[in-house]
Amino acid sequence: MHCLVTGTAGFIGFHLARRLLAQGHSVVGFDGMTDYYDPALKAARHAILAGFPGFTPVIARLEDMAALEAAAAPARPDVIIHLAAQAGVRYSIEHPRAYMESNLVGSFNVLELARQVRPRHLLLASTSSVYGGNESVPFIETERADWPITLYAATKKSMEAMAHSYAHLWDMPTTCFRFFTVYGPWGRPDMALFKFVAAMAADAPIEIYGEGAMKRDFTYVDDLVEAVMRLIDRPPVKGQPATVPNGADSLSPAAPWRVVNIAGGTSVGLLDFVAEIEAAMGRPAKKVMLPMQPGDVRETFADHHLLEALTGYVPATPISVGVPAFVSWYRDYYGV
Repeated sequence: MHCLVTGTAGFIGFHLARRLLAQGHSVVGFDGMTDYYDPALKAARHAILAGFPGFTPVIARLEDMAALEAAAAPARPDVIIHLAAQAGVRYSIEHPRAYMESNLVGSFNVLELARQVRPRHLLLASTSSVYGGNESVPFIETERADWPITLYAATKKSMEAMAHSYAHLWDMPTTCFRFFTVYGPWGRPDMALFKFVAAMAADAPIEIYGEGAMKRDFTYVDDLVEAVMRLIDRPPVKGQPATVPNGADSLSPAAPWRVVNIAGGTSVGLLDFVAEIEAAMGRPAKKVMLPMQPGDVRETFADHHLLEALTGYVPATPISVGVPAFVSWYRDYYGV
């Protein structure tokens, strides 16, 4: 395949692009190299991808439509995978404009590009944060997700809605996948696992919000990549729903559009997660217990039946395997 992937210098985009390249596909990697976190980490990821002959990097912002068109023209992508975004729940409270520009304007440009290029499948990354104030767990794709509690979640839900309109207007097969707390080697420094390990390596305390009572459906990055790879070959077809045990296929009645949770369907307590970090680090953490922060939710918990029906696959790497893998990478990368 010829693939255009946005966000290849990012955590998930890097892992997905590496998998595509390793399987012999060509990848045009589009990334803005923003300074939201250490650009050196992004450059190190791209340097690894540059070792593959099928990789073509393009350094530009999503808001630059001309750059997107120029990147796609020679590539003639069969598949467009849009992963680039301004991420972070808490950051959106202090820097809302960055989310409007990247997640709305940038995603609109990707949709416009797809309308021009007409790939056989357009895939876009959304988030479990869109479930927001929904207190019914596990989160099922067919249930309402109309109460976002952060601007980050609101922009992602808006992207899903925009993508649906394009799928309808231009008969464009489109899958939006909702990620659940992805972690693993080469992760983002603003994520809890990275912050906890960095603090413990420096013998500093870790801050645990929600008094440790929060729970998350942690998804190991290799599992997520496997799920996305399988979804690439399963574009939605209008009028052809999947056979799901609970009958909950989010396939639109008006367009070849679908939203899919990518997670294992296991909700893990934050303190249990910290215990795995302590075991991998070989030392106890100095814990500072703090209340919930604005924008946080008490629990994320995915229903995985649609993903399994579509792909025959469910993420299953336990934190007892995934956390030590991250710690090993961290020690190697930072030499600690």
